[in-house]
Amino acid sequence: MKYIVLIGDGMADMPLEALGGLTLLQKAATPNMDALASRGTVGMVRTVPEGFSPGSDVANLSILGYDPRDYYSGRAPLEAASMGIPLGGNDAAFRCNLVNLDFRKEETIMADYSSGHITSEEAKELIMAIKHELDSDSIHFYPGISYRHLMVNSDGVVDMSCTPPHDISGRPITQYMPQGNGGDVLLMLMRRSQEILKGHPVNIDRIKHGKPPANSIWLWGQGKRPALPLFKEKFGIEGSLISAVDLTKGLGVCAGLKIIDVPGATGYIDTNYKGKAQYGVDSLSDRDFVYIHVEAPDEAGHSGKLQDKLRAIEDFDSLVVGEVIRLLKDTGDYKILLMPDHPTPIALKTHTNAPVPFVIYDSRHIKTNNRISYDEGIASLKDTVFIEEGHTLMSYFIKGQR
Repeated sequence: MKYIVLIGDGMADMPLEALGGLTLLQKAATPNMDALASRGTVGMVRTVPEGFSPGSDVANLSILGYDPRDYYSGRAPLEAASMGIPLGGNDAAFRCNLVNLDFRKEETIMADYSSGHITSEEAKELIMAIKHELDSDSIHFYPGISYRHLMVNSDGVVDMSCTPPHDISGRPITQYMPQGNGGDVLLMLMRRSQEILKGHPVNIDRIKHGKPPANSIWLWGQGKRPALPLFKEKFGIEGSLISAVDLTKGLGVCAGLKIIDVPGATGYIDTNYKGKAQYGVDSLSDRDFVYIHVEAPDEAGHSGKLQDKLRAIEDFDSLVVGEVIRLLKDTGDYKILLMPDHPTPIALKTHTNAPVPFVIYDSRHIKTNNRISYDEGIASLKDTVFIEEGHTLMSYFIKGQR
């Protein structure tokens, strides 16, 4: 038996007036996801436990079968694992975004949490300039991908309050700056980064070409080194993970899954969808499980771009779900788990902790005579399975029990 998990990050949404009261999943043309829903078991699952911020870190940890209440230690340490950055017992890792702030108004605004999805090449130059100026005996910066980078503080303080920049798009930043024990250090680093980045040649060139400059770092997502039991120990199968996002890769590293890098995978709407499907199915030749994560719908949701999110959902359906189904035809018995990790409503530009729809399709037990659309309306169907404890879904998928 082969097991395939397909994650359309942030696909779930809320009804929109612009779509006549439909959600984006209801509006989008998704024949492949609809086919799986019509022939499989459909349900709703809460991936984010009560009291947790609805981040992709918590949600994907839960989907992989780990109770966040037992294993969550912060977002940045997972990204450190993906980047191969070892953390000592007292090291505190922080996510370091390159953001675009609008200083021209009475209050400084979070204009773009991704600096226009800055390229990794440009971003590396900027982070290395910050590293040159701000690294010390206790502070170290590490370049990552696009706008996503890392800072490690060996002083180990993590109990300050920090806000994800994508949660405050278009808002004044004053009340969302780091607060609490150690917050003053983060504020100092952020303000000094603005001085360094202001006149950097990369930003001057971006402004010249009408692109938003990456004019500040934003520190958040702090935590210490996690300790997860291996996925193989929990579920008895070897697996792989495919994602363009260091956070999700880091979860895979910590769980002992093989990380597969796909050429052209970007984490945005221009990602190599078909490549993810192909590499994922190919990985089943020597392993029995693969987790394929696609970030594009979530990024479009954070940007508030309705047409981009609609396109991302339809591309996920045709180029990932449809391609996986086509490639699995000669594989033998298999099961597919299809779902988002959390909603990222266009109207809010951030995540919520609402339950999300899922499908479990088993090639051995295909249901017939159903016509079900894969969308949030699954919640109202008579035979819908409701799973309140999201970390039990993986056991239900693999073993048929929670």
